[in-house]
Amino acid sequence: MDAFYASVEQRDDPRLAGLPLIVGGAGPRGVVAAASYEVRRYGVRSAMPTRRALELCPQALIVPPRMARYREVSRQVFAIFARYTPEIEGLSLDEAYLDVTASLALHGPAPHIAARIKTDIQRECALTASVGVAPNKLIAKIASDLDKPDGLTVVSADAVHALLDPLPVTRLPGLGRKKGQEVLAAGLATLGELRRADDARLRRLFGTQAQRMRERAGGIDERPVQSEHREQSISAERTFDHDLRDGAPLRAELLRLADRTSQRLRRASLLAGCVTVKIRRADFSTFTRQQGIHPHSCDSRVIAGAAAALLAQWSRENPGAALRLLGVGVSSLAKSAQIDLFSQQIPAESAPLDPVLDRIREKFGQSAILRAGSVARGARERH
Repeated sequence: MDAFYASVEQRDDPRLAGLPLIVGGAGPRGVVAAASYEVRRYGVRSAMPTRRALELCPQALIVPPRMARYREVSRQVFAIFARYTPEIEGLSLDEAYLDVTASLALHGPAPHIAARIKTDIQRECALTASVGVAPNKLIAKIASDLDKPDGLTVVSADAVHALLDPLPVTRLPGLGRKKGQEVLAAGLATLGELRRADDARLRRLFGTQAQRMRERAGGIDERPVQSEHREQSISAERTFDHDLRDGAPLRAELLRLADRTSQRLRRASLLAGCVTVKIRRADFSTFTRQQGIHPHSCDSRVIAGAAAALLAQWSRENPGAALRLLGVGVSSLAKSAQIDLFSQQIPAESAPLDPVLDRIREKFGQSAILRAGSVARGARERH
């Protein structure tokens, strides 16, 4: 999808159409979650600090993210995908791989399917998508980024090198900004140069991954579309506008993060067997602590209790530390239907409170109802 969060905001509020728009946090440590194409012309990009974005485009408008709304629209888009193939590997709310091999006889050639999907999204969602059609996932991913917004790029098997060779190495998915700079500094500016580089040069850059990187630069990718892709972990984190020290405000933040993480578990019908707390101090040093939970659970109280114990232990070891960021994550995930593999006990998540809160938030927004413990004492008194 093209600038998904920002495009949804501009669609829902016509007053924002055509204006430089940032979706993200407005505080001193806010980060750009999405940038409209109008603001991208000034060099603003997602993951950029909001303060820097406003330096580049002082007239930009900032709106906070509405994740419940983006999930709703995402479900509409994925429902369109499902009309054409069941082989869908979702990467995020706004991006997916589709394998249409078995759909060609029913729906026609792959470029025709891509065009129909784009038309359906435009007609039913009033949004645009950019599509890459190619023999494999890697080339399709690259192609989908070449003609944004509202693009459709088709790459046949015999045109792979002609397309990839002139592209800058930074176009290679998964290379990373830091490694990309190392490759450029080594004199390899394009994917063609990377593909043709001698073995010794690639080994110095990539070590044991040298052959794999040569293959990727040449468009070789044997990965199948995984329609049953299973999440390995789920987490929520927050960077604070001002550093927090141990106390009621920090505990309230921890409970909010645990509640968000637990809600995502339930939405995915998953249970967690391990809780992790991520802690970043004001000097950017980062720590993680984790604890197993038994039986597996998606209950907010269970997740929050384990997270609070981990934070309390770390705080005792680091008294008075000022925290810049706090996160709560879960791993060792399993489908809810598999609970009998772990325990014959009735799980705590069967209590009715969590699903009721989930339904209220889905209908009225995340801030519609809060747990008392997630609101710091001063704010509770004001409420």
